[in-house]
Amino acid sequence: MSLGACGLRVGAVPIRRDGGCPVPGRWTVLSTGGVVEEPTDKLLARLARQRVVLLGEAHDNPEHHRWQLSTISGLHALRPDLALGFEMFPRRAQPVLDEWVAGRLGEAEFLTRTEWRQFWGYDAALYLPIFHFARMYRIPMLALNVERGLVGRVRDKGWAAIPVADREGVTDPAAASREYATRLYRSYLDHQASEGHGHPHEKEPDDSDLADPAFQRFVEAMQVWDRAMAQGIADHLRDGNAPLVVAIMGSGHLEGGYGVPQQLRDLGVTRLAVALPWAPSEGCAGLRPAVADAVFGIADRPQPSRPDRPRLGISIDSAATGVRVRHVVPGSIAEQAGIRADDVIVRIAGETVSEPSDVIDAVQRQAPGALLPITVQRGDETLDLVARFPPRK
Repeated sequence: MSLGACGLRVGAVPIRRDGGCPVPGRWTVLSTGGVVEEPTDKLLARLARQRVVLLGEAHDNPEHHRWQLSTISGLHALRPDLALGFEMFPRRAQPVLDEWVAGRLGEAEFLTRTEWRQFWGYDAALYLPIFHFARMYRIPMLALNVERGLVGRVRDKGWAAIPVADREGVTDPAAASREYATRLYRSYLDHQASEGHGHPHEKEPDDSDLADPAFQRFVEAMQVWDRAMAQGIADHLRDGNAPLVVAIMGSGHLEGGYGVPQQLRDLGVTRLAVALPWAPSEGCAGLRPAVADAVFGIADRPQPSRPDRPRLGISIDSAATGVRVRHVVPGSIAEQAGIRADDVIVRIAGETVSEPSDVIDAVQRQAPGALLPITVQRGDETLDLVARFPPRK
C-alpha cells in the first residue's frame, strides 16, 4: 500500500523520530523519515473523500474501540451518508442489524438474535457504543462476515473442495502474495500450537514451509475471510448505496495493504484507506509507510484483570446429532476427561446438545473445582465422562 492510495500529504514537520512512535492522541502518516503529524481535521477530511475507510482493532482493547467511535463520529460529521461495516456479524444477521438501526429492537434482543456470544464472543460492552451511535443516527450497519464453519472447512479441505452452493456467495479470492503468506506464517504457527501441534516460535518460513499443503489451506481460509468482508463492502457500493463505507475489523486483516485491502482492489475498489491504532507496546520500530495510510497514537494503559474463562481444550464443529470434537489439546481438561477427536458430544451438564453454543455456554458456567458431566457418542458406544475443572489458585 502506498500513501498515494489515500492521497495523504507527507509534507508536515516530523513530530519525532526516536523510536518512530506516534504521539498518543495524535494522527500521523508514515514516511521514510519517521512519523509525520497530520492535524485531525485535515486528515479526517482526506479520509472522508475515499469510498472505503478501514479501521483496525485488537478485539479486546477498549482504547481501540473508543478511537473507532471517535473516528466514525468525525467522519459522519463530514459524510452523514456513510454506512458502517462489521467483521463481528455473519451475513445472515443482516435483517437483525436492519431492525436494530430502525429502532425496533432492544439491546438484549439485538445481541441474542445476532448470536453475539456464540459467533463473536468478545465483550459486547466494547462495541455497544458504536452500535448505539449507528442506531441514533440511522446509519446502515453491514454484516460482512461468513459462518466460521466455512472458514474451518477451507482450512481443513481447501477452497477448491467447497461446493459453490456452500460458499455463501463468496467469489474466488485474489491470490496471496509471498509477502502476505510470509506474514500469515506466524499466525499459522500460533494456530497450530493452540491445537496442540507443536509450539509457536520465531521462524522465517522458507519455500518448503510456504508450500506445505496444510499451510496453503490456512492461507486460503484467511483469504476467504478477507474476500467475504471485501465483497460485502464492494456489493454495498455497487448497489448505489452509501458512497462511503467505514468498516471495523481486526488489524491483521489490514496491515501492510494485504488482506481486505488487496481483495477490495481486486474487486475494483481503489479509493480506500487503512487507519490503525498504535501503542508503543506494539513495537514502533516496525512502523513503515506500507503498514497503513494513517496511524493514531494510543497510550499503553493497564487493562482491568479478568478471571480466566474456563476452557475444556477442544475445538468443535456442528454435527448431525450433537457437536463433533475436531481436536483435543494435549494435557487439557478434555483429554484428562477422556474426550477424543471425532467424539460427538450429545449431552452436557444434563442438557441435550444441538449446536456448539450449547457446549460453550455450559463450559462458561463452570466454577473453579466444578465437575461437568459430558456424554459423548464414539462410534457405536455412548460414554458418560466427567470433566474436572481445577480449583482456583
